[in-house]
Amino acid sequence: MPAATELQQPPIRVAALYRFARFDDPAALRPAVAESCRAQGIRGTLLLATEGINGTIAGAPEAIDAVVAQIRALPGCADLEVKFAEAETMPFHRLKVRVKREIVTLGEPAIDPEREAGTYVEPEDWNALIADPDTIVIDTRNDYEVAIGSFAGAIDPGTRSFSDFPGWFREQRDALLGQGRAPKVAMFCTGGIRCEKSTAFLKREGVDEVFHLKGGILRYLETVPEQESLWRGECFVFDARVSVGHGLAPGTTQVCHACQRTVSAEDQASALFEPGVSCAACHGERTEDQRAAYRERHRQVALAAARGQPHIGRRADQAPKDQAPGGVPES
Repeated sequence: MPAATELQQPPIRVAALYRFARFDDPAALRPAVAESCRAQGIRGTLLLATEGINGTIAGAPEAIDAVVAQIRALPGCADLEVKFAEAETMPFHRLKVRVKREIVTLGEPAIDPEREAGTYVEPEDWNALIADPDTIVIDTRNDYEVAIGSFAGAIDPGTRSFSDFPGWFREQRDALLGQGRAPKVAMFCTGGIRCEKSTAFLKREGVDEVFHLKGGILRYLETVPEQESLWRGECFVFDARVSVGHGLAPGTTQVCHACQRTVSAEDQASALFEPGVSCAACHGERTEDQRAAYRERHRQVALAAARGQPHIGRRADQAPKDQAPGGVPES
C-alpha cells in the first residue's frame, strides 16, 4: 500500500460560467444554489440577477459537475456553457452567492443581451475577421487587464470599469466609425459575458454589423494553436491564477499586494519588487513601516499555505481592489 505522502490529491476543477436568462425572483433561487455549493465544498462567487447568472467556482470535479447540473436546471439555463480549467490548489478562500442588480455592470438597463447581442464568431474564424481592414477591433476589458495582453491591433478604451464603456463609445463614436458607412465592429472580453452586453449596446446605438468572440479570450486560447494565434501576452483571470496563456496554462503575471496593480514577469525582475510587499510602481507610495506590515502579513500567508490552511483576508495574489473578489468581473 503506498505511503500517505505518495497519494495524489484529485485536481481542483475551476468552472467559469454565465447565462443571460429571465429570473423573476433571483433572491428566491439563492438559498438552494448556496446550499448546494456548500454541501459540495465549492468555493468561489456566483451572482444572481433578474437577467441571469454569472460566476466562477472551484472544487472537486464531481462536486463541480453536481452544481453545474443544478444551475442548468434553473429557468432558461439548460444550454448553459461552462469553461473548465484545472488548478493545483484551491484558487478561492470562500463561497459567495449574491443577488445583484446586474450580473455584469454596464448601467444601460434598456438593453437586452438575451435578444439583442451581436453575431457570435467561433474562435476558428476570429483571425480572419480581425485581419479584415474593414473591421474595427475593440477590447471591452478594463485597462489593468489589457495591460498584460490583447489581440494585435485591438483598440484599448482605457476604461477602469465596464460601466465606463458606454460613455467612452459615445465620445469616440465619430472617430471610430467615421462619417460614412459604418465598418464592422468586432469586440472581445475574457469569457464572453461583457461582449453580450457591449454588442447589444452598440446595436442600440445604431451600429448594424457587430460581432463578438464566442467563449471569449479563454475559449480562443484553448482552441486556436499558439502558432496560429493573434493573441499577444497573457489573459487576466479573476482568481488566484492571475493570468493564463495559450492552452490555459498558468501565466507569469502576479498582483502586487500593496497596490493591487498587475506585475509582469519583466516588472518582477525590478529590485523594487518584493512579493507581497511592493512593486516598482508603488514602492515610493508606501512607507517603510507599511512595507514591514505587508512583509509580516505575507509571511503569515506563506505559513498558512504550508500548513494547508487558508489565510483569511486579502492575499497578495488576489485581484485588484476594483475587481470582484472570488473570480467574477462585476464591472
